[in-house]
Amino acid sequence: MEEFIKNMTTTWWGILILCFVCLCLLLVVSALLYRQFFKRFYDILLSALALIVLSPILLILIIVGAIVMKGNPFFTQLRPGKNEKIFKLIKFRTMTNARDKDGNLLPDDKRLTKYGKFLRSTSLDELPEIINIFIGNMSIIGPRPLLVEYLPLYNEEQKHRHDVRPGLTGLAQVRGRNSISWTQKFKIDVEYVNKITLWQDVKIFFGTIFSVLKRDGISQEGNATMEPFRGNEEILEEKAEEKIEENIEAR
Repeated sequence: MEEFIKNMTTTWWGILILCFVCLCLLLVVSALLYRQFFKRFYDILLSALALIVLSPILLILIIVGAIVMKGNPFFTQLRPGKNEKIFKLIKFRTMTNARDKDGNLLPDDKRLTKYGKFLRSTSLDELPEIINIFIGNMSIIGPRPLLVEYLPLYNEEQKHRHDVRPGLTGLAQVRGRNSISWTQKFKIDVEYVNKITLWQDVKIFFGTIFSVLKRDGISQEGNATMEPFRGNEEILEEKAEEKIEENIEAR
């Protein structure tokens, strides 16, 4: 037994076997406790590594973005995170701040630059969100963080998309991204929230890489990105009824 232990700790093949066994144990434990602990653990570990490895690309995009956009290369916007807690999302700017004669921002397709289209088609505009992941606002995998003004428009089922941290990419992104309807997207988001596993996140991660390379679902047909979410029919009907009741009471 002593000879076996000595061989396992001193020979190259013994050390290799020990490393393989430890890796298998880590994967098993990670799978069992993924949602409770290891999902956040891997978010911190992988985002830290990504910031180090991708720092040259980030630096180049910051410089080029500052030149092309003639100023701040970053776009920040308040978004709802886990439990609808509001945080500041960081992305690279893809649109100008061009406005009409009345001072209103022009439509997205008028403000989206060629450089911005390139960033979006390659998903490079999303890279600064790695910072959001590292500090805990987001996760690598999860429902995409949407606009704050959408919060009152969700039905009870759709609200569950905020039970977890929003993600840099998610299940809806590998099943169509912006080419699917809002109803389909929210249904997929809730499906993900109800069944988070290590293996599913791994598949989504590699599926995202494949989608980016194919440049699938970058925009919805007829839109520069995707049409705004207007709300669910039942919620719109409720608001219409409330407005009618208010008008009746006002009389």
